[in-house]
Amino acid sequence: MTKTTTTFSRPCFIVNPNSANRSTGRDWADIEALARRVFPAMETRFTQRTFEAPELVRAALREGADLIVSVGGDGTHNEVVNGFFEDDRVINPDAVLGILARGTGGDFRRTLGLERAVGRTLVDAVESLGRCHVAPCDVGRMAYVTSDGKPDVRRFINITSFGIGGEVDAAVNRSTKILGGKASFLIGSLKATARYRNRNVQVVVDGAEVYRGRIYNVAVANGKFFGGGMMIAPDARIDDGLFDVVICADFSFGDALRLGRTVYRGEHRNMARVRFLRGREVIATSEEEVLLDVDGEQPGRLEARFTIEPQAIRVLRRGDPGT
Repeated sequence: MTKTTTTFSRPCFIVNPNSANRSTGRDWADIEALARRVFPAMETRFTQRTFEAPELVRAALREGADLIVSVGGDGTHNEVVNGFFEDDRVINPDAVLGILARGTGGDFRRTLGLERAVGRTLVDAVESLGRCHVAPCDVGRMAYVTSDGKPDVRRFINITSFGIGGEVDAAVNRSTKILGGKASFLIGSLKATARYRNRNVQVVVDGAEVYRGRIYNVAVANGKFFGGGMMIAPDARIDDGLFDVVICADFSFGDALRLGRTVYRGEHRNMARVRFLRGREVIATSEEEVLLDVDGEQPGRLEARFTIEPQAIRVLRRGDPGT
């Protein structure tokens, strides 16, 4: 079903002013002026602390917002998606998610066919929301262990991984991101790879053990891209009700370098220690500390249970609805 953005009566923009190295807050007056050309009735709410966005989204949806636009990076989009849910239910199944990508990685916007809303592509990124169509989107639900050892539940819209991915997040988030997404993640990957040792894990997909042993990284993917443009799951679709599970097994340092040369183009299928699977539920356990990467953030560790919620929300996207 196609719906033009002009029919949204209560658009609400959830803005992370610290995104894009704090330039979003500094430049918001100009960005908002562009956005009001497409969404004259728009409302703006700013986040002021980590994981405040879910509260802002829930409040907006209860007050009748029919479009929530997330302004920030993949971590902000993750927070915003969590706000679509309350007590394990979608607050308003008819509400739609749009994104203005102003973060370091910008990975989920690639799957949606959107430009980064920075620099020379800012105007097109804002105006393109008016040319998008509404499409269904699966959401991942993750039950996991937080960094301080407590059980928790979190949704994700793009990709969660464990292994080197969590270590890269920790390295990237400790450093400046002034060089931009791809360079920041590349530098973070090199730093993390230099000190990382593969972890022993057990992976169960739809009730069957599919892997037991040492891993470099495992991606549980709804979208195609992570890590600043790595096409880790080239066949993933956001509306098929399935995770694409990519297991990078007991990699050597040379394997990791080869992955880095091929994964940006999605050409890592034929690597000997890479496996591709699909499923609706993934359970991962380990007796070691294995860090999680959740849409570019590092909230905790294994053990974790991932379940897909088919077409749980709707999103604004460009391009082929079937990708």
